[in-house]
Amino acid sequence: MKPNLDNDAIKNNQSFFQWFKYKWSSDQLFSIAIALIIMIILQTLVLGFDYDSFGSWFQSWTNNWINILRNNAATAIVALGMTFVIMTGGIDLAVGSTLVVTGALSMMLLDTGTKGFLLAMGITGVPAFAITILVVLLFGYLLGSLIGVTITKGKVPPFIATLGAMMIFRSVTQHFMQGYNPKVPTEFLQIASFKIDNFMIMPIVYWAIIAFILYYVSKRTTFGRQIIAVGSNERAARLSGIHVEKVKLRVYALMGLLVSIAAIIQVSRIGSKDFSNAGRGMEMDAIAAAVVGGTNMMGGRGFILGTVYGMLIIAVMNNLLNLFGVPPFLREAFKGVIVIAAVLLQKKELTS
Repeated sequence: MKPNLDNDAIKNNQSFFQWFKYKWSSDQLFSIAIALIIMIILQTLVLGFDYDSFGSWFQSWTNNWINILRNNAATAIVALGMTFVIMTGGIDLAVGSTLVVTGALSMMLLDTGTKGFLLAMGITGVPAFAITILVVLLFGYLLGSLIGVTITKGKVPPFIATLGAMMIFRSVTQHFMQGYNPKVPTEFLQIASFKIDNFMIMPIVYWAIIAFILYYVSKRTTFGRQIIAVGSNERAARLSGIHVEKVKLRVYALMGLLVSIAAIIQVSRIGSKDFSNAGRGMEMDAIAAAVVGGTNMMGGRGFILGTVYGMLIIAVMNNLLNLFGVPPFLREAFKGVIVIAAVLLQKKELTS
């Protein structure tokens, strides 16, 4: 008796759809990845195929993606830190202003003009770059620690503490940098502009390395498990022997460190900085990437890989809106809709 191939095909299709439905409803990373794939396909279709050859099309497609990733690398690094912050049940609204103040410090140290701090000491070239990077990283870490101390020791809610820090950092930076236009050495720009096989992908490389490290921290270390425990139930975490305040302090210090890395990348990529507008809205983009990537705003759950997906979704969406000619002011509305939808889906999952 011959097998009924049609019935077998129907059964296979049914089992596939059942599996897909199950994965979509139970695996949040899977559903986020599928949404990203759909957006990439849509983006590819919008870019079109009107090229002389497949090679020229692929080169254009690759260049477009490299530009997307490079332009969003700094924000993506901040979003990784924001994931840890939100997982503890906190928030950091000061990341944009921290980016400005650490970026300003790096430019003051490197300035090739008469006001250059390191130049006045006779330090130039690679030693000046190394000193600048170390000082800026330490300064960012200290600013994050200061916020963490305000929250843990001062018992100030994270929203208020970081809102205050946001206003203080930016206003102080603008005051001291008004009328001052430091010039960054062209050699320093190689940190972000160094070419690999004729592609300027160094910011993407930094993002990938940091994402891998934080993924490992979140999955394989005691600190990663403590972050989840503190965000899930702070009282239970304290009773189990976890030093809750220390965990939160380390998370905000890490946030400051990551922002300072993003500042170095931005300064070395652009070579200048608008101290009034630089970093504005970065906190919203970072929060959006984390939330779209499955991080629970109430704390206790978050995915570094999900945040990477979330950042890519937002980046592709911005690119699509640009290709469609949507006005810049309306693009933020689309981003807001995506964030609200992500939170609603999370709420539905938690209550189902």
